[in-house]
Amino acid sequence: MIAACLEERNTRYWQWFDSVVAENEGNPREQLRALIHRIARRTTKPGYRGCPFLNTALDYEDAAHPARQLAVRHKKTLAAKLLAICRRQDARDPQSLARQLVLLINGAQATAGMLGEATQLELVQAAEFLIDRQCTKPGRRHKTSSN
Repeated sequence: MIAACLEERNTRYWQWFDSVVAENEGNPREQLRALIHRIARRTTKPGYRGCPFLNTALDYEDAAHPARQLAVRHKKTLAAKLLAICRRQDARDPQSLARQLVLLINGAQATAGMLGEATQLELVQAAEFLIDRQCTKPGRRHKTSSN
């Protein structure tokens, strides 16, 4: 029963995630930014009690438990979807950037409601820093009309 409820949340989450990505079709940097902004907002909503997938993974230590397996699959899917966007963004190290974003997202979800809204919104600044650092190639200059 727990796994069935979690499966429904999983389906709804990916519908939400994919709709945010679709809003910025063809612009991977904006896709990442929009996802991070929306996740930060979600974690500051009254009553938000953390990520149900993280919570489930903590509650069920047995790797064979169907609910834990779904929770792990959800987080692996998050990492894979972020990696695909980071690759389209042409990040210097897309795997590293995707992993770093997963860590930031999980941290924001785990601390929701404990450290205050300002702390939750730091997710946005931290992610922006990582994205800019990974996606701005050294030595590249933006062309101006005078070049």
